[in-house]
Amino acid sequence: MVTSKPKKGDLLIAKPSIIGDMSFNRSIVLLADHSQDGSIGFILNKPLEYTINDLIPEIEAPFKVYNGGPVELDNLYFIHKLPQLIPNSIEISLGLYWGGNFEKVTELIKTNVIKETDIRFFLGYSGWDTNQLEKELHANSWVLSENSYKKNIIEKDYATFWKEKMLEFGGEYSIWSNAPENPSFN
Repeated sequence: MVTSKPKKGDLLIAKPSIIGDMSFNRSIVLLADHSQDGSIGFILNKPLEYTINDLIPEIEAPFKVYNGGPVELDNLYFIHKLPQLIPNSIEISLGLYWGGNFEKVTELIKTNVIKETDIRFFLGYSGWDTNQLEKELHANSWVLSENSYKKNIIEKDYATFWKEKMLEFGGEYSIWSNAPENPSFN
């Protein structure tokens, strides 16, 4: 369902007009926080060539790492659905959390308690200053949508996610669902 005012837990779906912006072209961003001071989110559908084991060798797990956004690309962030196991988690909404005690996360992955369907890792995040996101919404850069997947968004297949949302919106968006990512390849 498309909404008009952003809130924690909502999804930002990049409109086709964001062509040329390598960070946000065809992106779907989960808003982890939104207040009068600004917004923080993580791009859900831009996997990197890394696994968590590539970045932290003592975590011998093949969990994918995603590009969370263009801010603080040298920092690792994570969202999850296990607040009862990960102390200091921050609730986003709908059974979905971000952050928490990373030592505990490491221990739980090593002991196979956390599965890849429970957690998603990101390098960097997406951030907006006060009123910046509202201006981008007003400029029609994004479609704001409720997260109907709730905590299961972590398990969502990233490869077809943007196309699925375009088809779901219908109308003019359906045409864009099959367009090449770079129109010059057409």
